[in-house]
Amino acid sequence: MSIWTDGGLLATFMGLGTGELVVILVIILVLFGGASLPKLSRSLGSSIKEFKKAVKDNADDDEEEKSVQESEKKQ
Repeated sequence: MSIWTDGGLLATFMGLGTGELVVILVIILVLFGGASLPKLSRSLGSSIKEFKKAVKDNADDDEEEKSVQESEKKQ
């Protein structure tokens, strides 16, 4: 998440400021190295995509189950 202020864009994510985010990114770069970061980013992106799909499928299943229960109650 980010917040716009009069001075420009103030980056905040879970209560972290810009300085903290920069330090975290530098530590990640040192730990994993520049060469493996694209692979790590792709893996993280695909994991998030699969998670969102599972959540959506679960919500769709819940809605379908509710509609079936409601139609059974009406009969």
